[in-house]
Amino acid sequence: MNSLFDLTNQTAIITGGSRGLGEQMADTLGKAGANIVICSRNVEQCAKTAAKLQDKGINVLALSCDVSQKEDIEQVISKTIEKFGTIDILVNNSGTSWIAPFLDYPEDKWDNVLDVNVKGTFLFSQAVAKKMAEQNHGKIINISSVTAFSGTPPQLLDAIAYNTSKGALITLTKELAIKLAPYNIQVNAIAPGFFPTKITTVFENHKKQISAKIPAGRLGKLNDLDGIILLLSGEASNYITGQIIAIDGGLSSIL
Repeated sequence: MNSLFDLTNQTAIITGGSRGLGEQMADTLGKAGANIVICSRNVEQCAKTAAKLQDKGINVLALSCDVSQKEDIEQVISKTIEKFGTIDILVNNSGTSWIAPFLDYPEDKWDNVLDVNVKGTFLFSQAVAKKMAEQNHGKIINISSVTAFSGTPPQLLDAIAYNTSKGALITLTKELAIKLAPYNIQVNAIAPGFFPTKITTVFENHKKQISAKIPAGRLGKLNDLDGIILLLSGEASNYITGQIIAIDGGLSSIL
């Protein structure tokens, strides 16, 4: 049974893996035996997180990367192959947001959010899938959000570009799952609910209101993602692809 979740000698790239949910997923996959590559635009934070993971005995590589830039992605892939030899798991976790009323939403902020959240996921998946196809196996995990499932009241979250980008990731996940199935590459998405992260600090003033609407009665904890990331990264999910799995305490069931 343990072999279904054993990632020994496998290599996982986690974009935006230097903090929050990304750091938690890097830690979980590393403890399961995987070599870890974390990358983001903030390479200093990546280095700090890498040091913490190394203290736990995890093999880790910290790299700088703007996921909206193809050249940066190619550098990460090249350095990953050079150090670890394979790329078995990709977690597309990098994301950004911008809060503003729809009627005044700046065009440049819309473009930036879609570039990072959607274009970045497309470019990284495309580049990594070429390596995975050569290996005839791989796992790609996209990080969407429960905000993708329905509209959000502006008094709670006035972030139309973020919500739209997370909806686009659902369709992209299904498209990639179909296109990459012949290469034995499984593509799925996790849709977290309300977790305490840098992006969701905007919810601080609404914490009690939000918690009251969640059937589980609380916000998510970082380790609530441990089980699903292990499932989708290991052999246990070899026949699961194209799925969007909400980790939200039941919130999406009542939306």
